[in-house]
Amino acid sequence: MRNHHISHFRDIHVHAATVQEWNQDYSQLTAGLAESSLMQLTTARCHVFREQINQRVVQRGVAPRGKMCFAVPISVPGSTRMQGREVDDSSLFFLQGGEEFMFHMPMGMELLSITFEREWFEQALAQTASASEISRLLRQPVIRVSAQRFTQARLRLLAVLSLAEVDDELDSVREQGLERALLGELLQLLTDPACDKQQRSPSSTRSFIVEKCHRLTTAEMINVPSVNELCQRLQVSRRTVQNSFRSVAETTPLNYLRSVRLNGVRRTLMCTLASHLSIGDVAAQWGFYHLSHFAEEYQALFAELPSHTPRASIPVCARA
Repeated sequence: MRNHHISHFRDIHVHAATVQEWNQDYSQLTAGLAESSLMQLTTARCHVFREQINQRVVQRGVAPRGKMCFAVPISVPGSTRMQGREVDDSSLFFLQGGEEFMFHMPMGMELLSITFEREWFEQALAQTASASEISRLLRQPVIRVSAQRFTQARLRLLAVLSLAEVDDELDSVREQGLERALLGELLQLLTDPACDKQQRSPSSTRSFIVEKCHRLTTAEMINVPSVNELCQRLQVSRRTVQNSFRSVAETTPLNYLRSVRLNGVRRTLMCTLASHLSIGDVAAQWGFYHLSHFAEEYQALFAELPSHTPRASIPVCARA
């Protein structure tokens, strides 16, 4: 049985929560109204989603357990990092089920994600001539493939999905054909002779610095460390931190870390009752104590005052 739908959003947190099976948070880093699209298709052994967001976001979460998760960039219009690795439009992304991840997505990027049931994927992999080589290759979160081969595979993948989108009566036979077509394209990329099976792409120092600052800031929300304090903890210069954020996220450390905390406020507001938590209480939870300054910064980032952000109609738990 197939489940297929296309959605459009004006809030990245609703967008992130709508992606089936994925436990993740998106944080908007660039200012302005967010506009995004999300196509999802679910079959018995596969989940596909295609997303595009007009703002720069950082995605953080855990890949679905019991799955093998691939992503194909359709367009890469700016600095992009997956698990600390710099990527381009000839990079295949891969995550093991249950693996934590951080992904820096530039403004306007479009991404196609394909997730397979692990057992089914491994059975298909075992039937290939280079199963052991591919298994070693899949220890990498970013896999470089032939640019020409990748372009051709991307076009075929999109064509397969376009046909599925217009077929409202996808029976079990055609559904299995769709699954095999998606899996076959990815396996062909990995077994292609032009794909170096020994490649290794270590995480960059700059990405490590940004990720560490991100984690320290969200772990200590009330006593938020300053940029100078982060420099001292990481034992690096302020210029090194500045250059790291410019390279990885195309912004300053101050703007990045403040934006991440403002996104935390927004998520908390949207999933709590106004009668349970005031805007001031939520802001304080995330280290904002001057309400007038906080409201200005919030509006500048989201094009909306915090008082206009929809609150939950029933109490739910927010993810930090």
